[in-house]
This record gives sequence, structure tokens and C-alpha cells, in this order.
Amino acid sequence: MRLIQCEHQGQVRAARVESDREVRLLDADTYSLARRAIAAGQSLADAVGAALTETRLDYQRLVDEKRLLPPLTHPDPAHCLVTGTGLTHLGSADTRSAMHAKTQVSEAELTDSMRMFKLGVEGGKPDAGSVGAQPEWFYKGDGACVVAPEAEIPVPHFAEDAGEEPELAGLYVIGDDGQPWRVGYAIGNEFSDHVTERFNYLWLAHSKLRACSFGPELLIDELPKHLEGTSRIVRGNETVWEKPFLTGEANMAHSLANLEYHHFKYSGFRRPGDVHVHFFGTATLSFADGVQTRDGDRFEISLTEFGRPLRNPLRFEADSVPIDVKSL
Repeated sequence: MRLIQCEHQGQVRAARVESDREVRLLDADTYSLARRAIAAGQSLADAVGAALTETRLDYQRLVDEKRLLPPLTHPDPAHCLVTGTGLTHLGSADTRSAMHAKTQVSEAELTDSMRMFKLGVEGGKPDAGSVGAQPEWFYKGDGACVVAPEAEIPVPHFAEDAGEEPELAGLYVIGDDGQPWRVGYAIGNEFSDHVTERFNYLWLAHSKLRACSFGPELLIDELPKHLEGTSRIVRGNETVWEKPFLTGEANMAHSLANLEYHHFKYSGFRRPGDVHVHFFGTATLSFADGVQTRDGDRFEISLTEFGRPLRNPLRFEADSVPIDVKSL
């Protein structure tokens, strides 16, 4: 089962995807449905079944009219936290072999990144009931940094780069008792400034404070262990870069449960009523192939199991007004 969210008659409404051409409207938004399911002690699928209306909408028209919204939102964007983990994927066979070869050098010779990757390979998939290796973690912002599918991703005037990161995102709602509940998964474009990140790893935090997008569809079924997708950049009518990518636990150094544990172990991330969007990492970037994106370029990220692709054009922003902090 897959859900979307859209603007319908001035309201945010969820809809069940019936086909690539049609969706069936629900009587509430995804957040309200999740809260309803938690309170009733039922599955989200059951809550969706009970919320179906007879209204069917043309999927392509929603796309054309830019009425698609992220598949899970909070009524107050400040109560949606957007975060992620890096160095989680094994990558292609060649890359994996190279990484394993590098881990044979002495511990003192390892870079911080390679040391972190080695920790994940050795301890990122613990046995049930055990705590695994702690992954790299980063913060992107609150819900205000989330761009809807089909909408423009803004590039701030001070950015050194504007690059896609095709990833899975886990979507969560925190119950009234502080219990995290996974609503489902979506395709994500985590989007980062790789030039800033490459200059010095201590600037990783700066490089991640950018917009992002996820959706358009929310998968609420069990996630396949192995997923094969395609990431591309379209300039005008020409595809200027395209590459397959692998994700899912079979292609990761960490289990999803381990990544979730190390995020939600912090009590501040279990605040009742909050929404969390957590990106699970990637191994495929156009930046690694020397691609420089331009204003108007369109990112397209697709995974068959997630229905329609996630598409977002780029918009480079002009210089902003200088920041002037005043004393009270």
C-alpha cells in the first residue's frame, strides 16, 4: 500500500494510490491518520481502510497542478525534525572491495571517515537485543527545509555546490507516551553541498543545512531487503547524468533497526506528537563523477517499489540581505 498527500479544496489530505493514473482520497491527512491508528491500537493500513472516501483524483493532474505535498507533514513545521546518517552503504562491488582493502592498513592510518565505515561494517548489524555500532549522524533542519515533490529545491547564495543524494527516508510519528512509530518509507533526495563537505569534514554540519525532498509516495508495507533504483539529472530535454543505485539492508553496513535505535535513544527525539524524517544514506552521487549542477536542472530519483519518481528542479537564489545581528 502506498499513500500520497495533496492539497484538495484548501486542505491537506492523504490519498491511497490506486494506480499510476488514479488516487483515492482519504478523510484526513497522513499525520492525523497515524495519530488515529496509534490511539486505536490498530495498524496504519487498517486506519487507511476506514478513512477511504469515494472521491478519486487524477494523479497526473495533481502533478501538473503542483498540488502534491510530502507524504507526511506536521501541522507545525517546527515539530518535524529532519536528520540522517552517513557512511551506511556498502556501495558497488568495486567500491566495497576498495573500502575493505583500505581497512587492512593500521588503525592509525585510517581517516576518520574510513574508521567510521569500518565500525559499521564490523558492528552495524547487531543480533536482536544487542546494541550495534553508532553511525555518523547529522541534522538538516525542521519541516521548513522540506520541499514538496515537483517543487523547486532552493540553493542558497553562499552554497559551493548543489548535489543530489538518492536515499531511503524513514518517516515517524511519536506517540503521546514518547513511543516512536514508523509510519513508512519514502524515496528521498537528501541534497547536500559536497564541495563544502569535501574541504573539511568538520564542515559536514554546514553542508547538510540545506533543503531536501521526499516522496511523492509513502510505502507502508514491509521494505524489501534489496532495492535497485535510478538517479538522473535532466537539463532541458537532455539527461546529462544517470546512474543506478542500490539500497535496502542487503546493501548496507548498518541495519535499519540499528540506525533507528541510535537516533531515538535521545529523549529529545521522543517528544510526544513530533514527526521525524530520517535519511538512511547513499553510495551514489553525481558529484563523485564530476558533475556540476546548474539553475533549472531537474533531479529524478526512482525506485519501482515506490511508484512515481521523486522529481525536483533546482533554483539558485540571488544574494540575500546581509545578516546584521543587533543588541537588545
